[in-house]
Amino acid sequence: MQLETKRLCLRLPASSDANELLSIYGDPATNLVNPAGPYPDIQCAGKALERWIDHWDNYGVGNWVISPIVQPEIIIGFGGLTFSRYADISINNLGHRFATEAWGKSFTTELAEYAWNMHLVY
Repeated sequence: MQLETKRLCLRLPASSDANELLSIYGDPATNLVNPAGPYPDIQCAGKALERWIDHWDNYGVGNWVISPIVQPEIIIGFGGLTFSRYADISINNLGHRFATEAWGKSFTTELAEYAWNMHLVY
């Protein structure tokens, strides 16, 4: 499945995205406010992708692989809507992480609006 916003391509994650995920999630700059810190290695990225793929299979929503429409072969980030539990409370998490070169272009806002509107339909 591939979806599009005004400027972004959103597709389901695949295990083959591990190197790009590590590149973005392993970058200390993208983890400045993440208490868990950067992903340490490719195995961590692979396990995250497994969880994301399972989430899509179980809930029909989750994190997408994000690329610009004008260059769909280049991954600039990951994000979407996930469901989880915290202290026995169901929560919705609208999350994202973009490569530093994608910062300052309002991609987060565009992704958040799309993901939230999709959730309202779901």
